[in-house]
Amino acid sequence: MKRLSLTSWIFIGMAAGIAVGIVAPGFAAHLEPVSHIFLRLIRSIIAPLLFATLVYGIAGSGDLKQMGRIGLKAIVYFEIVTTLALFLGLGAVNLVRPGAGVPISRTAAEAALPQGPIAFKLENVFPTSLLDAMARNDALQIVVFAFLFGAACAAIGAKAEPVVKFCASLAEVMFRFTKYVMYLAPLGVGAALAVVIGSKGAGVLFGLGKLIATMYVSAAICILLVLAPALVLFRIPVGAFYRAVREPFLIGFSTASSEAALPLALENMETFGVPRHIVGFVIPTGYSFNLVGSALYLSLASVFVAQAAGIHLSFGEQLAMMLTLMLTSKGVAGVPRAALVILAATLTTFHLPMEGVAVLLGVDAILDMARTSINVLGNCLASAVVARWEGYKLAQ
Repeated sequence: MKRLSLTSWIFIGMAAGIAVGIVAPGFAAHLEPVSHIFLRLIRSIIAPLLFATLVYGIAGSGDLKQMGRIGLKAIVYFEIVTTLALFLGLGAVNLVRPGAGVPISRTAAEAALPQGPIAFKLENVFPTSLLDAMARNDALQIVVFAFLFGAACAAIGAKAEPVVKFCASLAEVMFRFTKYVMYLAPLGVGAALAVVIGSKGAGVLFGLGKLIATMYVSAAICILLVLAPALVLFRIPVGAFYRAVREPFLIGFSTASSEAALPLALENMETFGVPRHIVGFVIPTGYSFNLVGSALYLSLASVFVAQAAGIHLSFGEQLAMMLTLMLTSKGVAGVPRAALVILAATLTTFHLPMEGVAVLLGVDAILDMARTSINVLGNCLASAVVARWEGYKLAQ
């Protein structure tokens, strides 16, 4: 039993969580603190790890032109894959039509849902206080501050060496801290699944089954047709990449939390051979701008609501909706249930019934697992793509 890998233990935890949720839903409800403890410990890692990794990476490289080039390449890649994911979802929902025959209840409690457009404001990228950004785990603001701080350290040179060495040591300490917290991963993910299944019932796995099946099949196609070609195009070793991403992917899937997978994703991709300054910049930035799974879900869900309401959308209207989603889905990863918030805004813009969001809430936990795991996978791949684009050799 001691020879089992962390991945195996996570699978065991997931299976046990589902079983407990089905067999003993009352007991499963009491496991919520276990999942919360695991997630809180994970979130405590994010801010110091991001700051230390990025500052050391930038100051250690000492090449600001290189970081600007990396940022440009990352943004280009982000836009390509998220756009492809949006149109993949659009094609899937029009082909399968999962909304046909799904009733939309006018009694749904939509007053509790956040409404109105979610605009990406440029000023929100820049922190007013590093401590405030760290307290809120605002990854994008931490990245911006650390980028500028690391650039200042690189410009000063030898005088900043104690600070750079401190950040290097802090990063190593946080990686070891992550390893300790990961011992709790099987318990944490098992408890999270038990709570979901126990509170919503086993029926949540089958309710609105056509929509769930469409999302999961589309997610598999997204991996094969959108993400996998990048492995071939940039000559990324498939076997080694799989070993690096499987545990962050499973943690993202089972907890439906990108934050929970972030520390292990950073550590594993660095072990995979992606330089620290690329890992520390690309993955956290991708959590705001490279939400491949969320883009796939949003295009599918928005047309699903129109189908359920019996509203025909022309191809031009669907293209306009995709453009809206492309813009509004940027930079809102820190919003709780961000995908539902963006969906609500899009439905309002295109005069589609808001109660469609309430219908989706019933199975959102299951859908969120798929979109979160694809987000994690997409961001790990993005860091590897940028590293290869920069000419670095990755582990075999």
